[in-house]
Amino acid sequence: MLFVTGNPAKFEEASALIPGLKQADIGPPEIQADRLEDVARFSVEYAYKELGEPCFVEDAGLFVNALNGFPGAYSHYAFDTIGSKGILRLLEGVKDRGARFEACIAYHDGKGVRVFSGRVDGAIASRELGSGGFGFDPIFVPNGHDRTFAEDPAHKQEVSHRARALRKFLGFLGKPL
Repeated sequence: MLFVTGNPAKFEEASALIPGLKQADIGPPEIQADRLEDVARFSVEYAYKELGEPCFVEDAGLFVNALNGFPGAYSHYAFDTIGSKGILRLLEGVKDRGARFEACIAYHDGKGVRVFSGRVDGAIASRELGSGGFGFDPIFVPNGHDRTFAEDPAHKQEVSHRARALRKFLGFLGKPL
C-alpha cells in the first residue's frame, strides 16, 4: 500500500497500523478548502496521476467549538503560523473548550476515489502537555481521558481520528487491523 505524505509522524502512525506500508513524498499541492474531504480528494487525484498506482492521502484538522470550528481544514497553516500557543491564547478566558480532531483518507485505485473519515471528540487543555505526538497533540485531551495525545501516544494510536479513518479504509480493502 502506498501512503502519499511528506509528514514522517503521520507515516509512522499509519505504518504502525498497516504493516508493509510504503511512503511516497511527491508533495501534492494542498488546496485551500473549507472541507477536509475536498483537500484529500484533490491531493489523491494529483498523486494518482503522478504515480499511476493505487495510493491514499490523509488530511486532518482540529476543530475548536468556541472558534466556530477554526482552524479546521486550515490546521496545517494555523499550526505553522500560530501553533498550539496561539490556539491557547485565542481560548484565554473561554469556558467552552470542546474540540474534535477529524481525519479524512482519500484512496484512488484507478477506478475512482473513495473517502473514509474518522473523528475523536475532546477538549483543549489549559496548557501544552507532553512531548509525544505532533501538531496540536499537546493541547488535545480526548473525551473520557485526562491526558493529552502528546502525553499518551499509545492511547492516541488506539483512539485517534487517523486510526479510526484507517480502520474504515482497511475494512473497505478487506484487511483487518
